[in-house]
Amino acid sequence: MQEQQGEQNTRRGRYKRGYLPHYDADVVTQFVTFRLADSLPRSVIQGLQRNFKCGRISEIEYYHEIDNFLDRGEGPTYLRDARIADSIAETLLKFDGHKYELLSWAIMPNHVHILITPADGYSLAEIMHSIKSFTANFANKILGRQGRFWSSEYFDRFIRDCVHFAKVVKYIENNPVKAQLCKDSGDWHWSSASSERRLPSLQAAKASDEPRP
Repeated sequence: MQEQQGEQNTRRGRYKRGYLPHYDADVVTQFVTFRLADSLPRSVIQGLQRNFKCGRISEIEYYHEIDNFLDRGEGPTYLRDARIADSIAETLLKFDGHKYELLSWAIMPNHVHILITPADGYSLAEIMHSIKSFTANFANKILGRQGRFWSSEYFDRFIRDCVHFAKVVKYIENNPVKAQLCKDSGDWHWSSASSERRLPSLQAAKASDEPRP
């Protein structure tokens, strides 16, 4: 059964979807995290929502708390299946140069980080719908299951400048190390840090030491 996302929104600029602000614009490079359904207990989500709405934590702290919990690997970890992780990697790379420029990425056991710049004519919502719909259908077939595979929510932050860009790339590629999945980021097969997967655009940016915003 195909996952129903409701993400084919063509709005531009900063807006709110649910309880978090989002920025959807063609020329903005964005750091996006999407995760498996049921990878966060409702109690954790509700607690973070309350703290965010009341101003006890910032938006950045909200994201960090989400990532820290996901890295613990509680709940479903379907992306540990190499067949599923490979299909997600292939999907991300397939759309690179068409729907977006893929600048950095990492596939974790229960979530995915991507750094992209949408191509002209494609909204972030449309891009996420394409990625999640295709990979959800494939994964459910592999697992012999039905129902929602990805959480309907995703988390996105636009890149402010070159310094922010460099920090986000480092964060994404170091996530498998932080989660103790490998000792060196280059050892993780399902990320742009892998020598087998490294993106030419990111290689050029690092070689010039002038990462693009």
